[in-house]
Amino acid sequence: MSRLLLDTHVLVWCLSDAARLIETARNAIANPHNDVFVSAITGWEVAVKRAKGTMTAPDNLSALVEERGFTHLPLTFHHAEQAGKLPMHHRDPFDRLLIAQARAEGLTLVTRDQHIPRYDVAIMGA
Repeated sequence: MSRLLLDTHVLVWCLSDAARLIETARNAIANPHNDVFVSAITGWEVAVKRAKGTMTAPDNLSALVEERGFTHLPLTFHHAEQAGKLPMHHRDPFDRLLIAQARAEGLTLVTRDQHIPRYDVAIMGA
């Protein structure tokens, strides 16, 4: 059993264009024995990028996350503190918070982001 945290682009691809994901990630996300988490940070990132016109995503994202059987992961004060302590390999605040959450909760971050492997965090390529 794996505990996976989906990066924002991975969630969007899961919901709209799963073929963009590599087979290993697609299979792991679909495996009912794995726990799949979606962070509150992802909801915020999608809303911000949608408002800027740089991302297209379904309006009912929260409901789709639940329909897929994914677990909502709230942002805690501890997560925010840990994100602030990360080295500045990556300046994207959304990704820094996801990295902190994955580390704090013992999750594997499913991502295609090239900067994230520079951190001490479990990663699955997407």
